[in-house]
Amino acid sequence: MKPGNHILAEYGTTVFEVMSRLAIEHGAINLGQGFPDDNGPDDVRAKAAEAVLAGPNQYPPMLGVPELRQAVAAHAERFYGLEVDWQSEVMVTSGATESLAACILGLLNPGDEVVLFEPLYDSYVPMIRRAGGLPRFVRLEPPDWRLDPDRLAQAFSDKTKFVLLNNPLNPAAKVFSERELGWIAEQVIRHDAYAVCDEVYEHIVFTGARHVPLMSLAGMRERCLRIGSAGKTFSLTGWKVGYTTAAPELLARVAKAHQFVTFTTAPNLQRAVAYGLGKDDAYFSGLARGMEDKRDLIRDGLTQAGFQPAICDGSYFLNADFRALGFNGDDVDFCRYITTEVGVTAVPVSAFFDGDDGPKSLVRFCFCKQDEILEHAVAKLRRHFAGA
Repeated sequence: MKPGNHILAEYGTTVFEVMSRLAIEHGAINLGQGFPDDNGPDDVRAKAAEAVLAGPNQYPPMLGVPELRQAVAAHAERFYGLEVDWQSEVMVTSGATESLAACILGLLNPGDEVVLFEPLYDSYVPMIRRAGGLPRFVRLEPPDWRLDPDRLAQAFSDKTKFVLLNNPLNPAAKVFSERELGWIAEQVIRHDAYAVCDEVYEHIVFTGARHVPLMSLAGMRERCLRIGSAGKTFSLTGWKVGYTTAAPELLARVAKAHQFVTFTTAPNLQRAVAYGLGKDDAYFSGLARGMEDKRDLIRDGLTQAGFQPAICDGSYFLNADFRALGFNGDDVDFCRYITTEVGVTAVPVSAFFDGDDGPKSLVRFCFCKQDEILEHAVAKLRRHFAGA
């Protein structure tokens, strides 16, 4: 038989799937994959049920139902002071990943370069390479993951089409500072490039940090595509409702790709998300506060077990260095070990680097789980590594 696409064929089964299968096989507590274990807000789910019964249930407009596009625009002004025209500057997609795919397909030509920050979400590089783009990496170093402005400048060139910025950053749990964002904006403007901003964790930012959209910086309003996710904001990852905000000309290019990918998204879910984005401030602050409490729970437990946790200013994830435990092996070995011998599953952080030279002593734990599950997991780790 003739082979499939040679670029995608290079990629095997994701580490998330490998570790999840191993967790099932050994009955381990799976803190590897990043999804909450609750069902999301009752009132938002009720709105989805009402909408599916009331209808209509046929194709909604390609750019999304007016209610949701209006809600996205209102959300941008409410939280960030951004004035957005819902009719020409907002598009709804089947999840943030589809929005990313549409941005990549709609903007890249073969040979265009894309600046990326390592460690990085695993779908970015395959999508960019499949579209003919050339990744240019800016490595961030643990445990604080600070951005080096010289490394950033070296990654840009006259061939740079856009920078792909995940902020807050999965898996590093980093929230970029305003100073760092200023460095990024400076390079984007200098090289006449764009910025695709994956901001799905925008409302999961912890005390001491603040989420600032790159789009809100001087000179960036016309150059940014800002991506949000109902899955992360409402703990409804299975709904796959994302939304993109950009200047009209820029959004139009991306919409041409969207129309040939999924075209549209379930209308009842869109209407429910529109309702959700209008919830009061207590919901959004409560989401961040609840996740911060879970972060503290697992961070304290890992510290007691002998791990050395890295910074965690946002997202669902905490990275921890296991070298102090005396384990003789790399992060892949360690994740297999704690799954089979301790009954807790994490994922190796080296999987989030493009090459083989990423750090080999960090593992990522997902903490968007029920407190009793997190408590059980850290108790297992403490008992095994600290005898406590």
